[in-house]
Order: sequence, then structure tokens, then C-alpha cells
Amino acid sequence: MCLGIPGRVVEIYGTDAIRMGKVDFDGIVKEVCLAYLPELKVGDYTIVHVGFAITQLDEQSARETLTMFHELGILEEELNGTEETMRHS
Repeated sequence: MCLGIPGRVVEIYGTDAIRMGKVDFDGIVKEVCLAYLPELKVGDYTIVHVGFAITQLDEQSARETLTMFHELGILEEELNGTEETMRHS
């Protein structure tokens, strides 16, 4: 990912003592490192850059940004093509 993309945390777990999770980017789910934001909980929204959650944000801001990225046609371009993509219908 080149942009900071907002997504919703759907799962949290540890991998080799590093806090990891699954983040849903409007239907595309990716594995993300959550180590920088230990306060994140399932259901929270975060901005992810190059596989790392870097800041927490509110749901309204996340949805507005996702809508704008969809309209610009850049969301799927930024998120597709990596090994952890899982599409939800």
C-alpha cells in the first residue's frame, strides 16, 4: 500500500510476540501489524500504511475516506495484488 488506507479491525491476535490483526478495507481484508496502536480493539477504525496501523480514527472519517477512494478508483488498485487479500461478499 502506498496510501494510508482506513479500515475496520475485525480480528486481533499475536504472531511471534507481535500484535497483529485482520483489517477490513470495505470488503478487502488484510493482515496488519497493530504493534504501534496497542489500544485498538475489534471494531475500531485505523489508518494502515505499508501493512502497519499508524493511527486510530472515527468511523465517519473512515467511511468518508473510503467513499472518496472508491470514487477516485484507487481503493482496489492500492489493496489488490498482495497475498493476504480476502474478498467478502
